[in-house]
Amino acid sequence: MAKKKTKTFKGKSPGAQAGEFIREVINDVRSGKHGARSAKQIIAIGLSKARRSGVPLKPPAKGSVSEKTWKSAHAAYKKGQRGEPVSKKRSTASKKALKKESSSAASYSSLSRQALEVAKKRSSAEKSKSAKKAAKTRALNKKKRQG
Repeated sequence: MAKKKTKTFKGKSPGAQAGEFIREVINDVRSGKHGARSAKQIIAIGLSKARRSGVPLKPPAKGSVSEKTWKSAHAAYKKGQRGEPVSKKRSTASKKALKKESSSAASYSSLSRQALEVAKKRSSAEKSKSAKKAAKTRALNKKKRQG
């Protein structure tokens, strides 16, 4: 648990911190600790873990995802912000259920397929906005290194 706490206070953006949790879940599935039905489920597990650990990653906007997903994300976010511990019974039960799933969801092809699907849904305006933000960040980092 101490390892997870350090990730939350590294001074990284909430998205970058959540990425660390997702990477951790991918490694767990690949090493055989548990499985997952899809790459989407791996990402959902990682985001939930991040929120429950206190990463200030806001839940998705209402209406952009199903009511069930929104409620789950909202509850995880609130629990994490309050610092409530994760239920032992619940985590044991979910681990047991995930152990029955395969590890193919964490394969490179499965993850790249998921990334491609999500990228296709993004509009050109969204892509342009994130590219401009990245360029701005690169310029700021370059300035910091030089001076």
